[in-house]
Amino acid sequence: MSHTLGIRQAQKQKTRQALLDAALGLLEDQSLSSLGLREVTRAVGVAPAAFYRHFKDTADLGVALVEEALGSLHETIRAAIVTTGGSDERIDRAVSLIAAHVRAHPAHVRFIARERHGGVAVVRSAIGVQLQRFADEVAAALGADPEAVGWSSADLRMLAGVYVDHMVMTASAILEAGASCDGPLAARQAEEAVIATARRQLRLVTLGRRHWLD
Repeated sequence: MSHTLGIRQAQKQKTRQALLDAALGLLEDQSLSSLGLREVTRAVGVAPAAFYRHFKDTADLGVALVEEALGSLHETIRAAIVTTGGSDERIDRAVSLIAAHVRAHPAHVRFIARERHGGVAVVRSAIGVQLQRFADEVAAALGADPEAVGWSSADLRMLAGVYVDHMVMTASAILEAGASCDGPLAARQAEEAVIATARRQLRLVTLGRRHWLD
């Protein structure tokens, strides 16, 4: 009996993931507010009624996509935060990690960039909650840095928010850089230009950080 239940559970999880993957693919060219559940189930090859065994509606599916898209970013952010070395080295490493994540998960990055200010309130809220979690993690890491001596918790949270907003902005800009380019070489050059700008922006933030308490 337990073996049969295990098979059923595995099949249920497989179908759920197939629905998420299909939705993510369909959202390449449209917003979540315009996505119909019949589109998703048709792409998976299941009956529309099967959708409701996994999600209440497309908004609920969108929240699951947020968790999938941003959940994997926590490890990237932790790696960027704990990078050792001088400030320039840390900045280069952080931006490189973001660029690598965009290359590995372009559909997820596109979904978050579009839906962060999209028309589905619960999804906007879910994205906001995840980004706040990132900011809390960054603030905690900044607070442990010797350079943070004398900083108030409010100022650390403010700085953390700047870093998180910059991360999201950079990821979106990297993704869009090559979208309108003609050919892989031009796309790569456009991406490198965005990365160079992101590094300069972070160096400017670092400079301001050093003198904040002056």
